Amino acid sequence: MTAMWMLQTYTKDIYRIVNGLLKTALGPPPGSTTTLSSVQDITFRHESVKCLVSIIRSMGAWMDQKLRTGDSYLPKSSESSTSTENHSTLNGEDAGASDYDLHSEVNSEMSDAATLEQRRAYKIELQKGISIFNRKPSKGIEFLINAKKVGGSPEEVATFLKNTTGLNETVIGDYLGERDEFCLRVMHAYVDSFNFKEMDFGEAIRFFLRGFRLPGEAQKIDRIMEKFAERYCKCNPNSFTSADTAYVLAYSVIMLNTDAHNSMVKDKMSKADFIRNNRGIDDGKDLPEEYLGTLYDQIVKNEIKMSADSSVPQSKQANSLNKLLGLDGILNLVTGKQTEEKALGANGLLIRRIQEQFKAKSGKSGSIYHVVTDAAILRFMVEVCWGPMLAAFSVTLDQSDDRLATSQCLQGFQCAVHVTAVMGMQTQRDAFVTSVAKFTYLHCAADMKLKNVDAVKAIISIAIEDGNNLQDAWEHILTCLSRVEHLQLLGEGAPPDASYLTPSNGETDEKALKSMGYPSLKKKGTLQNPAVMAVVRGGSYDSTTVGANSPGLVTPGQIINLISNLNLLDQIGNFELNHVFANSQRLNSEAIVAFVKALCKVSISELQSPTDPRVFSLTKIVEIAHYNMNRIRLVWSRIWNVLSDFFVSVGLSENLSVAIFVMDSLRQLAMKFLEREELANYNFQNEFLRPFVIVMQKSSSTEIRELIVRCISQMVLSRVSNVKSGWKSVFMVFTVAASDERKNVVLLAFETMEKIVREYFPYITETERTTFTDCVRCLTTFTNSRFNSDVSLNAIAFLRFCALKLADGGLICNVKSRVDDLSIPIVDEVALDVENHSNKDDHASFWIPLLTGLSKLASDPRSAVRKSALEVLFNILNDHGHLFSRSFWITVFNSVIFPIFSGVSDKKDVKDQDSSTSASPHTERSTWDSETSAVAVQCLVDLFVSFFNVIRSQLQSIVSILMGFVRSPVKGPASTGVASLLRLAGELGSRISEDEWREIFLALKEAAASLLPGFMKVLRIMDDIEMPESPNLYADVDAPSDHGFTNDDLPDDNLQTAAYVISRVKSHIAVQLLIVQVVSDLYKANRQFLSAANVRILVDIFTSIASHAHQLNSETNLLKKLQKGCSIAGISDPPMVHFENESYENYLDFLQDLLKDNPSMSEALSIEEQLAAVCEEILQIYLNCTAGSEAVQQNKTVMHWNLPLGSAKKEEVAARTSLLLSALRVLNDLERDSFRGHARQFFPLLVDLVRCEHNSGEVQRILSNIFLSCIGTIIM
Repeated sequence: MTAMWMLQTYTKDIYRIVNGLLKTALGPPPGSTTTLSSVQDITFRHESVKCLVSIIRSMGAWMDQKLRTGDSYLPKSSESSTSTENHSTLNGEDAGASDYDLHSEVNSEMSDAATLEQRRAYKIELQKGISIFNRKPSKGIEFLINAKKVGGSPEEVATFLKNTTGLNETVIGDYLGERDEFCLRVMHAYVDSFNFKEMDFGEAIRFFLRGFRLPGEAQKIDRIMEKFAERYCKCNPNSFTSADTAYVLAYSVIMLNTDAHNSMVKDKMSKADFIRNNRGIDDGKDLPEEYLGTLYDQIVKNEIKMSADSSVPQSKQANSLNKLLGLDGILNLVTGKQTEEKALGANGLLIRRIQEQFKAKSGKSGSIYHVVTDAAILRFMVEVCWGPMLAAFSVTLDQSDDRLATSQCLQGFQCAVHVTAVMGMQTQRDAFVTSVAKFTYLHCAADMKLKNVDAVKAIISIAIEDGNNLQDAWEHILTCLSRVEHLQLLGEGAPPDASYLTPSNGETDEKALKSMGYPSLKKKGTLQNPAVMAVVRGGSYDSTTVGANSPGLVTPGQIINLISNLNLLDQIGNFELNHVFANSQRLNSEAIVAFVKALCKVSISELQSPTDPRVFSLTKIVEIAHYNMNRIRLVWSRIWNVLSDFFVSVGLSENLSVAIFVMDSLRQLAMKFLEREELANYNFQNEFLRPFVIVMQKSSSTEIRELIVRCISQMVLSRVSNVKSGWKSVFMVFTVAASDERKNVVLLAFETMEKIVREYFPYITETERTTFTDCVRCLTTFTNSRFNSDVSLNAIAFLRFCALKLADGGLICNVKSRVDDLSIPIVDEVALDVENHSNKDDHASFWIPLLTGLSKLASDPRSAVRKSALEVLFNILNDHGHLFSRSFWITVFNSVIFPIFSGVSDKKDVKDQDSSTSASPHTERSTWDSETSAVAVQCLVDLFVSFFNVIRSQLQSIVSILMGFVRSPVKGPASTGVASLLRLAGELGSRISEDEWREIFLALKEAAASLLPGFMKVLRIMDDIEMPESPNLYADVDAPSDHGFTNDDLPDDNLQTAAYVISRVKSHIAVQLLIVQVVSDLYKANRQFLSAANVRILVDIFTSIASHAHQLNSETNLLKKLQKGCSIAGISDPPMVHFENESYENYLDFLQDLLKDNPSMSEALSIEEQLAAVCEEILQIYLNCTAGSEAVQQNKTVMHWNLPLGSAKKEEVAARTSLLLSALRVLNDLERDSFRGHARQFFPLLVDLVRCEHNSGEVQRILSNIFLSCIGTIIM
């Protein structure tokens, strides 16, 4: 209670003092009387202000003193350290290692003949070099190299640093962090000497930091940790998305180590805090909580020994170590947090600390003086006095023109800003800064006075002195600087920025630009132009456009007054303005981010001005980006996050000129940034170039998109050797350009892509192999260009080039699978050693995008592109397929090859495509022409034959594709499928197993059967069509079949439907006959390889097709309708009889050949009985054809006679004669014993044949032979 009472007493006293001084500064209230003269009154006021200024100044001085005292124990620089105390051996792998074995030449010196004196001299010189190194590391290394104690290469120096005892660990860290080129190379060699493979991240950091101490400069730490992250990701490629993740996590681990193992840190970071702090660091995703939790436990339980000098008091180590590491404010950047207003001193911890101090001294006698050492106590005083001070300074500055008084007020403002900013009192700080900014009167320049110019100077001073703590207040300061520059340019008569925003067109625009320039206001008495009038009219402080919408004319007197005020601004030169921006390099990590945010806000307000867009802040953004580009990666990354959003926002501006200017500014920055080297596995170049990608994707302006393509082209071609992760953004831009609506954008982008692939391909995959995939996707997009087929064809050619590079082993080497196939020669057996399992995944990740891109082009509507894509795809597979494993071949078939034929292989049910109610006869869809189909299937068969031993498991799928062609109701594709199947079987021959033959034959059987339901459904359409009756009742007897019908006899719809059905019948017959032919050919070519079971399937195929053909010819009514339809439509009849003849003819030949070639199999399959049954069917079919109108009576006992055949019947009999002759010859060739067994069933049929009318005399001759040689022998 005593402490609280004393604290309240102090604050009340200061409040009374400040409030009294405020009243004196404001003077007597209006209407009151005073005995003071006006001079005395003014003097009292000024003295009151002076007292207030002294109070706030003394507060600031005391605060600065206390804060400096807190840092008094900071460690000395490494250069001053001359300690050569014993250090533990740096090489963790060999703790007992002796002095460094320096060079191979030393071994010769230390030969057996070497004397003890030589050894001693060598050691003395080595120790001298180590001593020099511990004082001046660069000099020490130079001495040792010159003395030939260390080799001159970076690798040898790195080994020396890693393995030599006696070196100062802190000095090693400083040397490794140097920016000098040789030191950088040594550091890279040093880090690369570590093997972190399969090592946990926490243990890797511990192992790495065991040999040296991190230097005390943030830039040095950044370089070392950046290389460490790269090395860790290279040793463990699947650990993180990119090295950026490892880099940020390394900082988090170091800060956790500091937090967890320092006794002065009371509020320790919990595991939940650590996990929360590292959210989103893995390329926007979270690392697993279990992983982070385990890492937290490792660090908390086992400290990483990398603390500062042990002589530093423990009470100061927390702050000093963070400063040593350069980590102040870094944690907020890692986690994305912003500095928030903290109640420093207003919390319970501070109150308790004060109470403890009071209690410690309360027992002492005499007067007690309490000395406060915590600067945070000042906050209580500022909280009660800032309001009166603000009022006193503001009123005096506003009402008084006395230079001394205004100067005092501005000093008071500066001191108040300093105190409130350092104490983190954001509300109070912003109030003071805003007041000073308003008193600059830059928003109404015509009313400016000298004190307002002094206010501008005060603003600049605040920016330079307190920039680290201004945070959001930067926006007010930068707005003032923007307005100062605007007024200065106006006074000099410079043309408005809008004139520079318009793209120039040579000399004409240059002359126009000069004509737009305003005469200098300082030389001209008056000038009525919009910009000047807007400034004279003025506006409110918060308005973005000064005086643009204010009404009223401007008088010459106002112009003269403005000129006078502009002359006052000459006191503020460009140096003062630029100093603020140049000083941004000295801002701390959090301050520079706040500075950039504020500058971007001001720039947007400038650029979005509807009347006078300006680029001052935009140019300054480019400048400060240059100034701060060398900051550590964490800080620069946060800066760029802000700038990236800014460039995207303004780049999508509706004002085309502004957008063009911004994109060009971004190009300048990118060119500068690409001068920096990027290590492997990092992603920051990609992040840097991402604004180009986003604007390219979202901008509706052709000019902007074309400009971006030109910018990217220029950057890549001029900095190609430095582009690393940036390739991803480059290819994304070109991918978007490839789909652009404007031809010039597409051609411009492809021109650059062509040059990149032709000349700079090795750079694409130098550090990031995944960029190969991005390149392939980009080229694939160009293949779809609709503007120019040449672009598409060239892009396809480049894809083939990429495949060649991939196969050459430039990216991967996966030959392990070659041992799977002994028939494929193994080119390099040495490469089969220890390839890790992930290579197979890499294999797919590179090949699949390339192959699938070509696969999709196979359905391109352009014939040339389609054929070229198919040719290149199958050439790649044929040329480089020996690199693929069996498992990868399966992936290729599933994702690359089969999708090409999906439109074919999916047509298993042709009936699904037919509709009985459809009037359109063309319901099949086909994306390929016959030539493309033939090429594709031929390439497929060639590929399968070439790699049969590896991919024979895909035979069923290949046959399914071929059957898809065979199932087609159109003859063309069916012919292609049949020819390809024959070629496949012919090439493979004996290599096809019995089960594989079975798959082929069953597929043929299914294909033939699957066509029937759909075809019969089509035929049933004719049932609903009424055909006109023939005018001649006996047309079948003595009139031609196509007599008496015209197109007028049938409605148009019915005529179209009938024509469609007739067309389908013809196609169906052709396809069925193709199946019959391929079955016959397959049997003849491979009969020695076929088992009885497979032959049975062939018999079933012949049987089903012959039966189907006979069934069609048995439907008399349908045949008549088809004949009438053909007559009306004027088209030829479908070859129904030919279909039946060919089916049975091939069936007979097949059975007869089988009976002769393989009697044992024939006996097992009862082939002779089937042959006899087929002959019987053929004889019966012929007899039914030759029978007259009384044929139905032939089985009755009544007498009957045969009528003469009509012309149509004679034609049919003539057509069937050849089939009859084949059947009779088969019977005639049967063994006599065999014929005897079937004589009973054939004798009646043969007798009927004797009685029939025949078209050919050959029938009677063969019948005569049968009766004489076969039946006669039985009778006799």
